[in-house]
Amino acid sequence: MKFFHHPVSTTCRPIMQFAAEGGITLDLQVVDLFKGEHLGEAYGAVNPSQQVPVLEDGDFRLTESSAILKYLADKIDSPAYPKDLKQRARVNERMDWFNTGLYRDLGYGLIYPQVLPHHKRADDKVRAAVLAWGREKSRNWLKILDQGLIGPRNAFVCGDAITLADYLGAAYLTVGEVIRLDYSPWPNVCRWLATMKARPSWAKVNEGFYTYFVAPYAKAPFEGL
Repeated sequence: MKFFHHPVSTTCRPIMQFAAEGGITLDLQVVDLFKGEHLGEAYGAVNPSQQVPVLEDGDFRLTESSAILKYLADKIDSPAYPKDLKQRARVNERMDWFNTGLYRDLGYGLIYPQVLPHHKRADDKVRAAVLAWGREKSRNWLKILDQGLIGPRNAFVCGDAITLADYLGAAYLTVGEVIRLDYSPWPNVCRWLATMKARPSWAKVNEGFYTYFVAPYAKAPFEGL
């Protein structure tokens, strides 16, 4: 299976980690986001949305990180995507929660407007308003994640066993390391992230992310939570 990706991509990293832990061999096809390769005509023929990731399994192409994770999990019958209807629905719920709530406001409301040129606002007042909104919303989502979803007893976001929601959510939260976000006010979130980062696959899968996305901004000034 071909996997069109970039190692810094927040939506590619969960798939890379899940594949590594599931023993799934992927033919890695790097799409250079820094050079704008994803915006070119050639890649547009692969994915009209001009985004990564894309999974190509024979003549079948699939986009969207969440969908790819579920597809791969079903291919290997992974317990990370349970067959039980209610357990699977819970995993779907948590993945949708990360996608439509937390990541929207944390990523696109607070982090990316400070680091990605095409997400920055030219007007200072608009910029301040966007960041203030993203900060307020992100703090609320983190409170929900900390107290309502993980809580003091759960090891993972759906209970005591790792699921696809953890692979997805951990990548979304750790993109905050680019602007050095402090998650310490949410101890259950910190505990969960530490568990995910302690997995044997984490360091290798995320090496590019820390080298090419986190390290270059080590001394840049940012607004946090």
